[in-house]
Amino acid sequence: MISALPQLKTVTTREMPSHLAIGIFDGVHRGHQAVISKAVENAQADSTLAGVLTFFPHPSRLFRPNEATKLILPLEVKCQLIAQLHVHTIICEPFTPEFGALQAEAFLPHLKKYLPTLKTVFIGENFRFGKQRLGNPGKMAEWGKALNIDVVAVPNVCSAGETISSTRIRKSITQGNIANANEYLGYVYFCTGNVQPGRQLGRTLGFPTLNLAWEPELQPAYGVYAVRVTDQDGRSRNGVANYGLRPTLQAGETSPILEVHILGDCPWDTDSDIRVEWLHFIRPERTFENLTALKQQIATDCEHARNWHTKH
Repeated sequence: MISALPQLKTVTTREMPSHLAIGIFDGVHRGHQAVISKAVENAQADSTLAGVLTFFPHPSRLFRPNEATKLILPLEVKCQLIAQLHVHTIICEPFTPEFGALQAEAFLPHLKKYLPTLKTVFIGENFRFGKQRLGNPGKMAEWGKALNIDVVAVPNVCSAGETISSTRIRKSITQGNIANANEYLGYVYFCTGNVQPGRQLGRTLGFPTLNLAWEPELQPAYGVYAVRVTDQDGRSRNGVANYGLRPTLQAGETSPILEVHILGDCPWDTDSDIRVEWLHFIRPERTFENLTALKQQIATDCEHARNWHTKH
């Protein structure tokens, strides 16, 4: 659980990393994976521990609360993905006003105080830190010499000539460009949740749905997607999902809902815990003149999704 993650002041001796990757790592995308992998590789090379230092909440919550960055992943999911990269410990430092006021040149001494075994720090080449973000990789490398800490700035990872970034992924997700988002992430964008009882409106149209309890901070584009649904027992089914306000059925709705129709037999029901992988954007959500038109479109969407799944 997230509450069990150590903070700098509470890291135990057996958790002390010698190689530390530092960043917010929202999305844990391919660029983040490259930074973290360097820490893991170096730890394996000298039989020491690799750690990740991340922060919560996002610094924007402190510095521009009215325009705070909406996160791709909740903290718990982010840390689960980081753990899969074979790090030994994940340190989640609260980004408080006091921490935000730390001078850039004091950052490494602060780390060394609580992590005395620290030998190498790995950061992205665009990493900025300290009060007013005055610290950069070059300055950190200079300051690290006095503490016998090597600082490695890992080059950006690019796709189609563009630097992969959390900002670019957020834009892709909110615009419905899920294929690009998945390319940048290096894995399929997904959400997890518990199936909740619905009003069975889809069932009356001949397309029963699983209604997922999911309230993301960063909302994907409203619309219809080809998806894959899995559970912890290893069962997997192809499906088609609608995320949005269902304007034809629920006029005036203000909270988006994720509904998934399974293409074939459905092994899940109310109270099932499932994972939904977002694979392909089919169309934006729109209002239909009547239920007959909506039903015809849903049938078309299902056929589109079946064809996509068959080809992929």
